Amino acid sequence: MPRIKDNMPVIIMGVFLLVYGLIVNTGVLLPAMKYLHTHKSMDLQVMMSFILGGLALVGALINSAKEPGNSVFDRFFLQPLGGVIMILLMAMAIRWYLEPMVKIMSASLQPVLGFKLYKVLNLNYVVLGILAGVVLTNSYGIPKFAEAGVKCARFVLKMGVIMLGARYSFAELAKLGVYSVWLIGFFVLGTVFLVLWLGNLFKQPKSMTGVLSAGMGVCGVSATVAVAPVVKAKSTEMAYTIGTILSFGIICMFVFPTIGKLAGMNAVQFGAWAGTGILNSAQVAAAALAFNAVDIKTLKVAEIFNITRVLFLPVIVLVLATWFGKETGQKLSFKSVVIDKFPLFILGFLILFGMSSAGLFSPPGHYKGKYIDVSYNDRTQVTPEEWEVLNKAMAAGEFKGLTAEQMAAVNDLIHQRQIAGNYQDRNDKTKFDQVGRARMTELEGILAAAKAKTVSISAEVKSAIKHAVKQVHKKSKTVVTLTDFMIWFFAFGLIGLGMQITKKSITQAGGWPIVMGVISGTTKATLSFFVVLWLVKDVVLH
Repeated sequence: MPRIKDNMPVIIMGVFLLVYGLIVNTGVLLPAMKYLHTHKSMDLQVMMSFILGGLALVGALINSAKEPGNSVFDRFFLQPLGGVIMILLMAMAIRWYLEPMVKIMSASLQPVLGFKLYKVLNLNYVVLGILAGVVLTNSYGIPKFAEAGVKCARFVLKMGVIMLGARYSFAELAKLGVYSVWLIGFFVLGTVFLVLWLGNLFKQPKSMTGVLSAGMGVCGVSATVAVAPVVKAKSTEMAYTIGTILSFGIICMFVFPTIGKLAGMNAVQFGAWAGTGILNSAQVAAAALAFNAVDIKTLKVAEIFNITRVLFLPVIVLVLATWFGKETGQKLSFKSVVIDKFPLFILGFLILFGMSSAGLFSPPGHYKGKYIDVSYNDRTQVTPEEWEVLNKAMAAGEFKGLTAEQMAAVNDLIHQRQIAGNYQDRNDKTKFDQVGRARMTELEGILAAAKAKTVSISAEVKSAIKHAVKQVHKKSKTVVTLTDFMIWFFAFGLIGLGMQITKKSITQAGGWPIVMGVISGTTKATLSFFVVLWLVKDVVLH
């Protein structure tokens, strides 16, 4: 074991994880976990600790026993293992301990401050993870054993975006309407032409202006990489562009959620604004999750807008190839560039989106993997006790003040013992489904009226109706599993992203590129803010 000293940090992390898993498994930490409201993740904590701890020890022992190599096993497992374990350890600590503690402290300070500090500063696991990465890399620095693993962050973030595709369906995307495409197209092309105009105004090199316009207009780093060969951009110009994009995006990542909350934006409005105004895919996700880490709707809308923007990349490459050729008198072949450089993770997202739309994971009309099933099923019936409660309440005339439709829905619930369409219409699935959903809506209306105290029903009756409604709300296990993976991919990737935000990357944006970037980025963010507030009301654009 000649290299065991070099791998000692990984061994220590592995032992720590195994010991932690054993302690959690005994239940000793259960009171503390209940206090932190993380006890429901107890099984996950045990499983992740054992798996990661075992992998860390095995990998560290192999790394200690053999000379470094360049095989696939070395490059994709042994070399990044230390950094991957370190980031996941940080993600576990943040999700299960730091974030709950911040919430509890924020709640205790609310009587003094008059507001929840946690919500105002968006101190969720996303922001805390990024901050932890920034603090580590700009203070102690990234440990040598973790350098290769940290480089995986962008790849892992893109894996999260791919997983996100399973939560979309074409039926839901169609709700956004064609106006979203026009909106995004306007800002993408508008920003590109604005940067080209600024480059001419400030007399910047054509290659610098071209690559910056793509980065600021489309999707940040991916667009920069895709367009660079088309406009013959130098490495330094790509670095300036990426530095400008990331620096501007860092500011947006923290400013957007605060402005969105101050303006009272709803989840859809903020998602549309972030997906239009922020340049980098990872930073779009970070801002959306910082705005609302609970309701994934914000992230979904932001990604829809962001992905739609990315789909303009071939068009922008074509535009810039034509512009560059005209400006310099060159003739460029851009077709192969578009095919070769189109972001592969977007293709992965589209594949999962297509599979989801085809109903491979759950019914095509699902939302976040959730859907309504009003077909006959013994498992969706109310219990005999609940049926008895409803039947007696109906006989006693307890359902006073209900509309005729609500009363009919209750009668049918008693008759069929579950929410469903009419039995004689069971072969006409569309009609059967419409009737069942209408009855569910009426029953939900009764619960809402009871909550508003406009009707009076007993707690037992309310519980029985609530259970019946809950029974027809289904959730796809496949989509739930993919979503869990997505959340951990994002947690990992955003911590790693924070570790790449150094003072050097910020100063790289100096000079005219940052002036052009700030002008174009601020203009797009400001205009899109007002346009989104004006046009976007909810899911459908008006």
